[in-house]
Amino acid sequence: AWRLWTEERALELIDTLVEDSCILPEIFRCIHVGLLCVQHLPEYRPNMSSVVLMLSSESVLPQPKQPGFLIEVHNEAHPSSSNNESCSANEMTDTFLEAR
Repeated sequence: AWRLWTEERALELIDTLVEDSCILPEIFRCIHVGLLCVQHLPEYRPNMSSVVLMLSSESVLPQPKQPGFLIEVHNEAHPSSSNNESCSANEMTDTFLEAR
């Protein structure tokens, strides 16, 4: 969502099935506030009372900074791979269990 937002393609975030029945400025505001809530540094994230005020008013919102779970990595060791890879900033791994 953050990449689409920063590339000014936020309309692609909205499901086409509900696009005609929603109020686009309200949807964009919800996406904007959501992006503010996942910024990398906790001190940049709004608290819940601020979130409620942001969603219920039409005040100008600050631009969201990069989210904490997205880091751009330039892989020069493997030029055949994509230039930008995403990885987790919290170094967590997923484990999938399989039945025998």
